[in-house]
Amino acid sequence: MQNRLLVHISLILFMVFCFDCSKRPSDNQIQNDIHAKVATDPETEDSDVTVTAKHGNVALEGKVKTAAARKKVEEIARAEPGVSELDDETLVEPNVGTETAVPADAASQTMERKEPTAPPPPPPPIVVPAGTVLTVRTDQTLSSKTSQTGQTFLATLAQPVSVGGRAALPAGSTVRGRVVNAKAKGKIKGEGQLDLALTGISVGDHTYLIETGVLSSTEKGKGKRTAATTGGGAAGGALIGGLAGGGKGAGIGALVGAGAGFVGGAVTGNKQIEIPAESALSFTLTRPLTLQPSS
Repeated sequence: MQNRLLVHISLILFMVFCFDCSKRPSDNQIQNDIHAKVATDPETEDSDVTVTAKHGNVALEGKVKTAAARKKVEEIARAEPGVSELDDETLVEPNVGTETAVPADAASQTMERKEPTAPPPPPPPIVVPAGTVLTVRTDQTLSSKTSQTGQTFLATLAQPVSVGGRAALPAGSTVRGRVVNAKAKGKIKGEGQLDLALTGISVGDHTYLIETGVLSSTEKGKGKRTAATTGGGAAGGALIGGLAGGGKGAGIGALVGAGAGFVGGAVTGNKQIEIPAESALSFTLTRPLTLQPSS
């Protein structure tokens, strides 16, 4: 009788246990329920928490914003039906779930600062117009007797040239010229002839080809002299004898011609045309000269 009673009690206890097991939620359900409650609670919705359940033992891992949020997550997990043990490994990090937002104005300003600044446009080239007078001083003596047609000579720009208020040709620039025609005067007959023109000028690192009117001087019989410019435009010019300190032919006087002329020319005793070194000569540009802007 006693044995039969024990069997009945065991059977009842087994049935109660089985009924209780059927009511206990699964591990998967426990995980999902805790996740859902953490995600919807205002205190924990920004938390990054991972829930793992195994036979009712729940482990929490991840990051929360505050200690209060960590405590709330733990309360939610402990209150979940079917949880028997809880292991909370969550960490508190204030920046969890937030991104550093850059205000629109600040972002645009940052982009503007990063954009490379365009270099300023280069200055426009300088154009020295036709008709401009270039006054130079010769580096050597030129003569109708000793100079040869086609011979080159060097000179130095004596007066600076500006265009529109901008310095174009500085004084001291090296100038190159050419003897267009040289003819010695004969003792009995025949006139002396000396024609010159400029062909180039150096400014900084650049050397430019230039075109000027031909500066022509003729020595005829009985000391009659003329000076003129061909192709030099209508600008006035002058031939003044001698240098500043005096010299041969210092009394030649002045002659105004159709174009720019000699300044400081001289003649020798035998009536040959001679232009001593350091004489000042003026030439007129017949074609515009375009200068590249300095670097």
